Amino acid sequence: MRAPDTVLPLIAESLGFARNGVDILHDVSLTIEAGPPTLIIGPNGAGKSVLLRLLHGLLAPTSGRVTCAPCADPRRRQAMVFQRPVLLRRSVLANAVYPLALAGVPRGEREARARAALALVGLEPLAGRAARRLSGGEQQRLALARAAALHPDILFLDEPCASLDPAATLAVEEIVATISARGTKIVMTTHDLGQARRLAGDVVFLHRGRLLEQAPAQTFFTRPATPEATAFLQGRLVW
Repeated sequence: MRAPDTVLPLIAESLGFARNGVDILHDVSLTIEAGPPTLIIGPNGAGKSVLLRLLHGLLAPTSGRVTCAPCADPRRRQAMVFQRPVLLRRSVLANAVYPLALAGVPRGEREARARAALALVGLEPLAGRAARRLSGGEQQRLALARAAALHPDILFLDEPCASLDPAATLAVEEIVATISARGTKIVMTTHDLGQARRLAGDVVFLHRGRLLEQAPAQTFFTRPATPEATAFLQGRLVW
C-alpha cells in the first residue's frame, strides 16, 4: 500500500510540449512509482530533459497533464539537480542551509540538517569553504546535498555526471544510490548506458519525443521490445 502523505505515484497523461512551433514531446504517458531509480534514456534530442522539467513542473505542457497523489504542499516534496549547478557566493554550509530556509524549516533545525546532508556527500569537512572554489565534482555533490537536505519524496537529476571525470562520476553515483536507499525516488536522465545499467530499477526510453518503452531495467537491457531500443543499445541509433 502507498505510504500516506506523499506525492507518489506521479502520473503523466498524454504529455506534449512544443517550442516555437516545433513539437519536442508527443503524447507521453507514464507513471513514476516509489522504488529504485527510474532512468530516462535515449539519443540526443529525444526530449529527456524536457520530460524531466515537465514532470517537476518547471515547464507547462502544451497538452496533457502531470498529476500526483493528494498530499500537503506537493511542490515542496520534490527537488531537482541540474547538469551545471548554480551556487550562491557563500560558503558550502550556507549553500546547504539556504534551501531549508526557503522551505520553511525551523531556524534551529537548519544547520544540523545541512551538516548531515554535507556528511552524506563527503563535504562536511569543507563546510566553511567558498562554494565556488570547489571542483566540478564537489560542486555537483554540494548540489545533491542541498536537495537531499530537503528530504524530498522524489528527486529529479538532469545528467548530473555529464561534465565529470570517471572518479567524480563514481562518487556521484554512490551518493545517488545512497539517497535512493534512504527512500527518495530518483528520476534521472543520462546519456551513459553503463550508468543506466548500474543505477536503474526501471528504464524510460525516448526516441524523437515519443516514449517507446518503460520497462524494468533487466528486461529493457536484455530483451528490448522495439527495433529503436535495440539499435540504441547497439550504438546504431543516433536520431
